[in-house]
Amino acid sequence: MSALLFTGGPVWTGTGPRTDTLAVRDGRVVPPSTLEGTRYEVVDLAGRMLMPGFHDAHVHPVSGALERLRCDLSHLHDRGSYLAAVSAHPGDGWVTGGGWSMSAFPGGLPRREDLDAAAPGRPVFLPNRDHHSAWVSSAALALAGIDAHTPDPPNGRIERDADGVPTGVLHESAMDLVAPLLPEDTDEDYDKALMEAQRYLFSLGITGWQDAIVGAYAGSRDQLGTYLRADAAGRLRARVAGALWWDRHRGPEQLDDLLARRAAAASSPRFRAGIVKIMQDGVAENFTAAMLDPYVGKDFCGTSNVDPARLRDYVSALDRSGFSVHFHAIGDRAVRECLDAVAAGPRTGRHHIAHLHVVDPSDVPRFAALNVTANIQALWATHHEQNDTLCVPFFGPERSGHQYPFGAIARAGGRLAAGSDWPVSTPDPWQAIHVAVHRTEPPDSAESSWPAARTPMLPEQALTLRQALTAYTAGSAYVSHLDHEIGTLAPGKAADLVVLDRDPFTPDIPLHDVKADLVFIDGALVHER
Repeated sequence: MSALLFTGGPVWTGTGPRTDTLAVRDGRVVPPSTLEGTRYEVVDLAGRMLMPGFHDAHVHPVSGALERLRCDLSHLHDRGSYLAAVSAHPGDGWVTGGGWSMSAFPGGLPRREDLDAAAPGRPVFLPNRDHHSAWVSSAALALAGIDAHTPDPPNGRIERDADGVPTGVLHESAMDLVAPLLPEDTDEDYDKALMEAQRYLFSLGITGWQDAIVGAYAGSRDQLGTYLRADAAGRLRARVAGALWWDRHRGPEQLDDLLARRAAAASSPRFRAGIVKIMQDGVAENFTAAMLDPYVGKDFCGTSNVDPARLRDYVSALDRSGFSVHFHAIGDRAVRECLDAVAAGPRTGRHHIAHLHVVDPSDVPRFAALNVTANIQALWATHHEQNDTLCVPFFGPERSGHQYPFGAIARAGGRLAAGSDWPVSTPDPWQAIHVAVHRTEPPDSAESSWPAARTPMLPEQALTLRQALTAYTAGSAYVSHLDHEIGTLAPGKAADLVVLDRDPFTPDIPLHDVKADLVFIDGALVHER
């Protein structure tokens, strides 16, 4: 049937008070009265809550699915399990995949000798969960010609023993020394991965997303053709915005390429490419996040991937060309450089800054003042082992109080969007929402055994459940330029919906355990639990 009436449970529309019915006709939300005198199917909510589908504002679906289909370490949590998975990986060539956690190793650094024993003679290349470092075997280093005499590349670092011999970890652009040697993925590999990603994300209630890197990066293929093929064939059901990759090694001459890529997607019904991704720094765990002051005990402040003066020029040029900019900024200096770049331009785009691990308090009100959205990955805003051991000691007490200031940005009038950064972390929105509301580890997470996991991290930065849901729906739809279609359940908008297994506004509900029972795109069922 083309008409549905949802009743028997609360409806969170995202636009005002909750209601108890929602009507859909021809794939659109309509007032219930318009169904009078017509045939429609009744969907009994049985006390469960209906809400807009989640829109993940920062995710890497193709690479996430490729890892799931290869040597996937993301569901494992210790050195022994990682090595067992590598040892069991079939074949005799390259071992690829990834998803290991730095907290599983002393100082966050595994060693090549373990891979050599687990996969004798085989080249191994396994990015960690944040994809800013890779664990490689001796065979991979040898194939790339990396030895004690190989210099660190710009914006990268080779971990070494005291005698200069590489230990088996490559950071940032040092990964590019090995990545070109990996077996080349095919169009078929990427097509299969996108469909697996779509299936998986639908099962979590995610009905659309912003792909945070559409372009060739760190050995990956460009996914633009993957999305266009899927959309042309009718296989892409989700609504997707692609953030086109800004090559930090090039300058303004790449703007023509970006315009051509945006034009290639202009007639695509489900995929658009009007956003550009600029990765301004790295991550704190390997000291490449750009900080205003040096790391404690270090004589450096991290890395700005793009010179700040040039960044201002680039962002202004992108803004004038009709692009919104999706920034990656972890450190407080990188955040400020991104805000300064927006301030210097015409400020017509829907610019947003993702991650925001450390934000100087003086920059918090600038999000609202400049209309820059805070694109939050809330799952990280806890006391977990990796952050407490590899980041906090090097931030120092004062700077550690500036981590993930979501509540402060919201109180200052800033807009929030929300995403997962999968495969860096789980794409399950409810795991992240638990952290956004409680600022503690979800009880069922691998990090829950860490002694500080139940101690809230900066509880004054917590969000209400309504704020967290709005960030994951309307806020994310806004930064993807899809708010005219999705994000709320207003009449006329697309019926991209999720029926939860319970009402999450029930007091003391375990938010981390909420599930998606039914998921609809344009009023058509795409997932049933």
